[in-house]
Amino acid sequence: MRTATLGPEERAQALAGMAERELDVLVVGGGVVGAGTALDAATRGLATGLVEARDWASGTSSRSSKLIHGGLRYLEMLDFALVREALKERGLLLERLAPHLVKPVPFLYPLQHKGWERWYAGSGVALYDAMSVSSGHGRGLPLHRHLTRKHALRLAPALKKDALVGALQYYDAQVDDARHVATLVRTAASYGALVANRAKVVGFLREGERVVGARVRDAEGGGEYEVRAKQVVNSTGVWTDDTQGLIAERGQFHVRASKGIHLVVPKDRIHSTTGLILRTEKSVLFVIPWGRHWIVGTTDTDWDLDKAHPAASSADIDYLLEHVNSVLAVPLTRDDVQGVYAGLRPLLAGESDATSKLSREHTVAHPVPGMVVVAGGKYTTYRVMAKDAVDEAVHGLDERVAECVTENVPLIGAEGYNALWNARARIAKRTGLHVARVEHLLNRFGAMTQEVLDLITEDPSLGEPLGGADDYLRAEVVYAASHEGARHLDDVLTRRTRISIETFDRGTRSAREAAGLMAPVLGWDKSRIEAEIEHYEKRVEAERESQRQPDDLTADAARLGAPDIVPLE
Repeated sequence: MRTATLGPEERAQALAGMAERELDVLVVGGGVVGAGTALDAATRGLATGLVEARDWASGTSSRSSKLIHGGLRYLEMLDFALVREALKERGLLLERLAPHLVKPVPFLYPLQHKGWERWYAGSGVALYDAMSVSSGHGRGLPLHRHLTRKHALRLAPALKKDALVGALQYYDAQVDDARHVATLVRTAASYGALVANRAKVVGFLREGERVVGARVRDAEGGGEYEVRAKQVVNSTGVWTDDTQGLIAERGQFHVRASKGIHLVVPKDRIHSTTGLILRTEKSVLFVIPWGRHWIVGTTDTDWDLDKAHPAASSADIDYLLEHVNSVLAVPLTRDDVQGVYAGLRPLLAGESDATSKLSREHTVAHPVPGMVVVAGGKYTTYRVMAKDAVDEAVHGLDERVAECVTENVPLIGAEGYNALWNARARIAKRTGLHVARVEHLLNRFGAMTQEVLDLITEDPSLGEPLGGADDYLRAEVVYAASHEGARHLDDVLTRRTRISIETFDRGTRSAREAAGLMAPVLGWDKSRIEAEIEHYEKRVEAERESQRQPDDLTADAARLGAPDIVPLE
């Protein structure tokens, strides 16, 4: 069983190792595309480094709609190539690459017009299914079906009776995006990549016109490293232009940030056995099953304020509530909202019509020798973006390099997952945990679950639920710090778990206990524990205050009232 430990010692060794010898490829940016690029490069046998200024997936890649999907609405735009590509990737993730993390999810599409709409929408969903099956990786999902209004209301009693005349039901897939990224990083490390979060690129090394590496500052320890590399890949998403600015080069395209917000509400507030997809005047609205919750999203508005902490305003929240309530028999209120999160989509904005039309497609460029830039795209197609970025980097290497193999490289935890799932009752009996707990662990860690169970064997108190967040075991907090690269309380409550959006207190009740569990692993003293708790509580209060503000400007100002636990400047 392949594994990798990303604890404090391994991080220090990775930073030192990057500075000791020239790498083939240095990847800058630890979101899904950067992590995928590091895995692609490492599995081609290239000496690979990956650095991230904050935490893994702390930007866009932890704040998505949590969907792995073909993009049904792109069919309507006749973008068949993008849909076909995304459906193939969806199938690979479900069947081979990450079956422990990526799961099927049903959606109900209410029809509001008799006759033509059923034919029109039904044709689109039928084509969606056909493209999925023809990709060779779509046989694991049920095909769509047409429903009468009566049948649709049996599946989703929460809908108003007059909100539909019938419905279609189809399947897509979902993932815990931040967990998936952390797993990608660990998988890359297991194949030899040197990886370090909280490691910021503050400049690039040049020899004449050529980029030959980067100056990397350890945001934790304060040291600075010169990391030399034959090729550097800039995969910094909405920060692409900022990173390009460090080499004083204008790119061939620019990345524009578009803000999308999501609400998290308890499962019992929307009585339905299926997710929902609704049309709005601008786009589509999803109601997505998420454990004991629903995720409602999303918006799509320009954002040119703070990129690290995009803020959801009161107007954003009202917009989503208004649209979802238009079809719900019992409307949602502000009091029903457990969590709110905002993320930024990196959309391509070119200097001519030829590039601006790319939008949700991705592009790869080589603006100067030694530097590759990859940008745009969507979460589902990260592996294709990574392949294209490494293919471009390989052109600058004076050696023959193997072709991409990531289509056949399962992420850690995938191998043996199905067998363990079949044995979950036996595992529960052996460990004394309820079978529901074992299922929870298997769907977060896959075959790595045994490493979490080993912690409980050493300290049975870790088999107890975390106070204030019963869905998670205390062992998961320790494991996040010892194996998954979590450096701060915020990393654990916001990304390694999703406690910050799944509880009404947004994790403040769990903060002290979680910090105490992390302390021995990370060498924290009492003052450091208090600092971590204080920072987290201030962050939550700043987010709450931003969500009471009427617009983006005031929401941004309120959110910036809480400083980062590790200042990057």
